[in-house]
Amino acid sequence: MTNERTVPLLPCASIDDIEAFYGVLGFRTTYKQRKPNACVGVQREDLHLQFFEIAGFDPEQSYGSCLVLTTDIEGLHSAFAAGMRAAYGKVLVSGTPRMTRPRARKNTDGLGGFSVIDPGGNWIRVFRDTTTAPIPASTPTGRLAKALANAVVQADSRGNAGQAVRILDSALARQHANDDPVEQVEVLVYRAELAMVLHDPTTAAEMLTRAKSVTLTEDEAERAASAFDNATDLAAALR
Repeated sequence: MTNERTVPLLPCASIDDIEAFYGVLGFRTTYKQRKPNACVGVQREDLHLQFFEIAGFDPEQSYGSCLVLTTDIEGLHSAFAAGMRAAYGKVLVSGTPRMTRPRARKNTDGLGGFSVIDPGGNWIRVFRDTTTAPIPASTPTGRLAKALANAVVQADSRGNAGQAVRILDSALARQHANDDPVEQVEVLVYRAELAMVLHDPTTAAEMLTRAKSVTLTEDEAERAASAFDNATDLAAALR
């Protein structure tokens, strides 16, 4: 048989909170009931998700997760970010709910991905679908790039921001003359993001200031544009 479809069924503490949050991301409600069991379904184009409510459920203890494969992770992330800015005045980068940025994942052969952590604590993991157009994996070579790749695995994939911080702090504590300044910016900005995840705005602001002070050539500034876009969102979230 063909044309089967799987729809994830994920837990939450409140279907109302889920419905409101996914509405911000551009989803429409396809089904909702209170009894006999509270549940809600949402849809955005071909992406379907359903949720069931559990009394006393703690989102911080959730193991709920699913994969979303798309050929346009940047476009989907941009749409979600725009919805957050319109609703909240900023992209949510800390707490629950929140969203990470698209980054290459060492543990997925270097392919890009980002995650949405929703009000139920579920990790909606978005990855690039390469079944129709495979993309060669890139391997980081610089010292700071390798540290960043390892930190992304810990925080963005495993949710262990503390271990990611230890990796980056160790790398930043040892400066090398041949360090790529663009990689330095990327590490500092990601360290700022992790500080916000860990509710440490002082360190986040310090890292953003350090990132701005890195001397870059015109070409390097262009390569660092994505990191500085992230820095802009983080600075807005700090206000």
